[in-house]
Amino acid sequence: MSIKEKIIFPDPEWADKDGLLCYGGNLEPATLLEAYSKGIFPWYDKHNPILWWSPPIRMLIKPSEMKISKSLQKIIRDNIFEIKFDSCFDIVIKSCAVVKRKGQKGTWITPEMIDAYIKLHKMGYAHSVEAFYEGTLAGGLYGVSLGKAFFGESMFHKKSNASKVAFYYLLRLMQKLEFDFIDTQQSTTHLQSLGAYEIKRKDFLILLRKSLEHKTLKGNWGKI
Repeated sequence: MSIKEKIIFPDPEWADKDGLLCYGGNLEPATLLEAYSKGIFPWYDKHNPILWWSPPIRMLIKPSEMKISKSLQKIIRDNIFEIKFDSCFDIVIKSCAVVKRKGQKGTWITPEMIDAYIKLHKMGYAHSVEAFYEGTLAGGLYGVSLGKAFFGESMFHKKSNASKVAFYYLLRLMQKLEFDFIDTQQSTTHLQSLGAYEIKRKDFLILLRKSLEHKTLKGNWGKI
């Protein structure tokens, strides 16, 4: 993408009370990377143009401060899931789009979003964690990595606890690589139980700028 074509995003602090900042543009890799570097992410459905968000409150989890419940510890000790990284990114993101969630109608992971994040994966910026049960993909998650920050996008499970175990191993890898935080975007009780906390956008952007001072670890994380 040339300098003339580069999309310039508004200041995230200009977002409305719900976090909607602007709309339009495209999902080219350069656009997505520019957005994430500014604390902005796309979230929309097939009935709307591309919507760009920067919520007033974010939820983060510091890998060094994760908390694991006794029930999850037992599941991990039982070792019923085989965990892999970046072994089937395309299948993970497509599964996140189609596997139904309680209380959720439809999906925001459109075909255009799938294509866009697969491009980011091939460039080494987007990654997936997979949990296999008896040789079959049972759950997983994907997100984007920049500097020492990881932006979690979505997860799915076909077998109970599969995505939770995948997230646990993502946190372990983040500890090993000394990442500053995982941005989970939305607040959930499950993430809070793992040690996630809410932070104001202004403070989040300060943390993000510091994280982006570090070199991005691109490539296949399954080879780390």
